[in-house]
Amino acid sequence: MNDGTNRRQAVELLQQLGLKEYEARSFVALARRRQATAKEISETSEVPRTRVYDAIRVLEAEGLVETQHSNPQVFRAVPIDEAVTTLRTEYERRTESLRAALEGLEPPDEGEETEVTHEVWALSGNQGITSRTRQLIDDADSEVILVIGHEGVVTPELTDRLAAADQRGVDVLVGAGSPSLAETVRESLPDVDVFVSGLEWLSGSAVEDDATEISRHVLADREAILVSTFTAGDGGGRGHELAVFGRGFDNGLVAIVRRLMATGYGVGGDVAEAE
Repeated sequence: MNDGTNRRQAVELLQQLGLKEYEARSFVALARRRQATAKEISETSEVPRTRVYDAIRVLEAEGLVETQHSNPQVFRAVPIDEAVTTLRTEYERRTESLRAALEGLEPPDEGEETEVTHEVWALSGNQGITSRTRQLIDDADSEVILVIGHEGVVTPELTDRLAAADQRGVDVLVGAGSPSLAETVRESLPDVDVFVSGLEWLSGSAVEDDATEISRHVLADREAILVSTFTAGDGGGRGHELAVFGRGFDNGLVAIVRRLMATGYGVGGDVAEAE
């Protein structure tokens, strides 16, 4: 990325972390120049000079900027590592406050809650699907079977969580849609059983012009599943992932996926016998 792209991305990310636009732009200008006067910050960031002082006061209160009380005043951003640590701490504090506030909400119905044993939900977007995948792996007590059809699913975070599940005694089995993808997984998870899927449709469709790929199948403790598909974007743009999530041993969707895994993935009788 070039300098302009980096600056725009930095401003956007700072705003997502809670800074207002002028604050974010002023901080990026300072981080780029190391130190500067309000006039120089204004020229670099295109923030009106009168608003620079307001932004600096906020940034200083947040521990992101230091001031030299000369004439004119000179400002400088704290070192990048210190700034990132400060922002992370604030983000975590806000997240914990949000958790407490949400947990303190009273349900509209004070009646006795019933346990949901059969449920199917739709998920959209890589972030939400990845989050649910993490949850299934982290919450598994006995077994996780993950079949990967799209290489974008394999990330360091995913392999770390699978390795952690394996280390705590969960049986982890990972399948891949191709030998090359299986080898990639083996390199990251040398202690986990990895196989190449026997389902040809995992990596392609029999329907002409169908660009949809099976992205991931997750079966946790044989009673919770997630199945997702990935569609590439037009002209090489960012693709989109969609998924369905089901829970409950007798759930029809869960049973179908469980049987597919037993008959087509080469994981054999263990899954089938559980039924």
